[in-house]
Amino acid sequence: MLVKRLFDFPYYQMQKKPLDKALVTKKDGRWEALSTKQYLDKSNQISRGLLRLGVKPEDKIALISSNNRAEWNIMDIGILQIGAHDVPIYPTISSEDYQYVLNHSESTYVFVSDQVIYDKLLQVKEELPHLKGVYSFDTVSGCDSWEKVLELGEDPSNQPEVDSLKHTIEPTDLATIIYTSGTTGRPKGVMLSHENIVSNVLASSERLPQSIDNGKALSFLPVCHIYERMLLYLYQYRSLEIYFAESIEAISANLKEVKPDLMSAVPRLLEKVYDKIYTKGLDLKGIKRKLFFWAIDLGLKYEPYEKNGIWYEFQLGIARKLIFSKWQDGLGGNLKVISSGSAALQQRLARVFNAAGIAVMEGYGLTETSPVVSVNDVRDNGFKIGTVGRILDNVTVKIASDGEILIKGPNVMMGYYKDPEKTAEVLKEGYFHTGDIGEVDENRFLRITDRKKEMFKTSGGKYVAPQVVENAMKESRYIEQIMVIGEGQKMPAAFVQPNYEYIKEWAKEEGFTLGDSYEAINTHPKVVAAISEDIKLINQRFGKWEQVKKYELTTEEWSIKLGHLTPTMKLRRKIIQEKYKDLYNKIYAI
Repeated sequence: MLVKRLFDFPYYQMQKKPLDKALVTKKDGRWEALSTKQYLDKSNQISRGLLRLGVKPEDKIALISSNNRAEWNIMDIGILQIGAHDVPIYPTISSEDYQYVLNHSESTYVFVSDQVIYDKLLQVKEELPHLKGVYSFDTVSGCDSWEKVLELGEDPSNQPEVDSLKHTIEPTDLATIIYTSGTTGRPKGVMLSHENIVSNVLASSERLPQSIDNGKALSFLPVCHIYERMLLYLYQYRSLEIYFAESIEAISANLKEVKPDLMSAVPRLLEKVYDKIYTKGLDLKGIKRKLFFWAIDLGLKYEPYEKNGIWYEFQLGIARKLIFSKWQDGLGGNLKVISSGSAALQQRLARVFNAAGIAVMEGYGLTETSPVVSVNDVRDNGFKIGTVGRILDNVTVKIASDGEILIKGPNVMMGYYKDPEKTAEVLKEGYFHTGDIGEVDENRFLRITDRKKEMFKTSGGKYVAPQVVENAMKESRYIEQIMVIGEGQKMPAAFVQPNYEYIKEWAKEEGFTLGDSYEAINTHPKVVAAISEDIKLINQRFGKWEQVKKYELTTEEWSIKLGHLTPTMKLRRKIIQEKYKDLYNKIYAI
């Protein structure tokens, strides 16, 4: 069969290669698996139950889950195959944002994962005039269980209605509305059709090696984001067993239990994994320590396709056997590919992980492009460090005169929901205007250089690309987060959140005592000197007008919860600048 609509994926799996463990979720300490058949049976049961609740084609149903789980996928298929549209919502946004998204989308039902989400929803429930009901996956006090909808669908007598509705759904029909987390302002509802996402899945599948077939995938990035959601369809298309990680905190243990062949990650996670490995290396003594840091130094020089020569490859073979094999074991031992996206990956991480035999393949995309535009692939010279890979075969990329990346293809969104003006701003002459700056080489490799909207001009008239500087500065082990500022000022400066976890380990290793508070750590002479030295060193890579001349250390850890970061770990620049306006005034002596 041909896959044309999103709900076709599990049916395709059922026909091509049904699995005993299609979706696997951990409950009460045990991994519980659903077969492909059970997955489809439950999805049809949900469809029948929704129809008996009065759900009609084009109705909107919201899904809010704190973690990825089989129930989410069952709901997704059950909603889509009766012509309704699902609205996935980030669990971490405020209750006020819940209210906005649910009212803007006119969602009639909401399915939540747990008590925390339900309690947050309750705060605004009275302000949701379209809402007819709320159901939960977990047992939640005061909330109906999603099992009630399954029970409504137990009687198969209305299955012909489900099948009839399925046949009326066209690939070009709207499937889902995904509200972007946004770094500023209200989220926009991105309308994606079945064809948008299906075309992206099929094209992206060409970039995955055959060696992952018959394997396992571990899913933990938020499924409300199109990146992970597209991958879940891709895993189903390739008949991979999908295991849902319990949480980000449990990811290390889950990797060792599941031993996946494939997973996705954001650069921030890879940075944390690398920092933990590096910190453990500091605890080693004697020859073990020397070997560890020899391997690290070797990895940081890595070039793909044996470009460093025979002697380097010989040394790398030894390093992989003695040192890097332990890294692989820590990630389960079977990982063949880590797909990295959502933000720029530091080149040093691409080098060292690939040197370790862990293929981290960086890609690029946006919610509006379903999402993948390009992705690296280790086969056929398709991997180039410092790029986001070759552009997908069915996608056209054009670079505008000002360097902006413009995209055309079947993956480009239908538009923004209820917002023709914003749609017209970004969809022009058949191209989606990304707001990103980049370049394409003769082999169709795409390189991202910055965000158009985030570039700023100093009072001297010089343009600064903050992301480039920030990504370089985060190579310092002492820096966890950094935001470069300086719009209209005489020089760039920065707010810096120190890497407190590493600094504490480093102080222990060096044998000096830090204070208990973040403020005390920030003012310790050795910490100040170490951060200053790294910033001075990294500054040398940039022109004088781009260099960070002054900086201030913040005394809290930047987080999604406190508003510094979006759910996909991007900086909320306006919010951060407002939070630290006293530091801003201090830097520029205002």
